[in-house]
Amino acid sequence: MPLELLRTPPPKERADAARNRIAVLEAAGRLFAEHGVEAVSMDQVAAAAGVGKGTLFRRFGDKAGLAAALLDARERVLQEAVLHGPPPLGPGAPAERRLDAFVDAYVDYLLEHLALVRMSETASPGARYRIGAYRFWHRHLTILLAGTADPEYAAHAVLATLAGEHVGALLSELGPERIRAGARRLARAAL
Repeated sequence: MPLELLRTPPPKERADAARNRIAVLEAAGRLFAEHGVEAVSMDQVAAAAGVGKGTLFRRFGDKAGLAAALLDARERVLQEAVLHGPPPLGPGAPAERRLDAFVDAYVDYLLEHLALVRMSETASPGARYRIGAYRFWHRHLTILLAGTADPEYAAHAVLATLAGEHVGALLSELGPERIRAGARRLARAAL
């Protein structure tokens, strides 16, 4: 499947639903930034957005669904850079350089949004693998690792080191630069 087809399309919705979605995402983003993801309830988000709890739960399901929606626009920026940005993250550089650039860009993204990523990835068993962005990252790495014995497995192995829960558990002990360097070494070894 072409990588372009794995991008998450923007949702199509009625005007009132779009206004509510924007209000909810803005309120959630603000509250999460001020108080932390874990400390904010869905009731607080609904009240801050001026929508009913039913609207919030129907649209997003739970806090993990809300976290995934908040991450969606941020993920699209990185997806666009992978597909059409300048090398080495975008096309036109050798696989090793693109791999390093992807790991660096993903670690930056992950560290900036770690609490949201962890929430979206751990909402239920296997949640991480059902997120559309994961399929995109996996396909991108599979393409870059095409010369390996099993590129699909190698891509999963590289992404395992970049799981939000994993990085969150190691961050205070190893720090961001050791995590970045270790993920880059693993990705290069997979080549």
